[in-house]
Amino acid sequence: MNRLAAQFDEHRLSQVEFEVLMRLARSPGKRLRMTDLAGQTTLSTSGVTRVVDRMERSGLVCREACPSDRRSSYAVITEAGSQRIAEVLPGHLELLQKWYVGMLPTDQLTQLLDSLRTIRDAVNPCAAAGSAETAQPA
Repeated sequence: MNRLAAQFDEHRLSQVEFEVLMRLARSPGKRLRMTDLAGQTTLSTSGVTRVVDRMERSGLVCREACPSDRRSSYAVITEAGSQRIAEVLPGHLELLQKWYVGMLPTDQLTQLLDSLRTIRDAVNPCAAAGSAETAQPA
């Protein structure tokens, strides 16, 4: 993670802020309910609130009220947040390829990813909540 930290610093992001931006950028409508965002990260709901507050002040995300539940709100990536992730992502992927993905043959990488998903789903069943892969047909 230290190898990635310098890159995040260069782009004025913390590791958690990067994770939040990535999860929002790849979610339907580029938004997630705050509770789903907490479920997908290592943060508590109050931790997500603090991070989103900070990111909102920086213009990277905004909040939208949930039309069907007044108690809920969505975190939504802004144009500035999308731009920031677009600046960071190429170098981030290059580092991941160099230090992680590129070190394993395809079959071992596939096995590792399947194992990590199994562990994720057992430890944190809400980890994909609100994402397209868990969306139920209407």
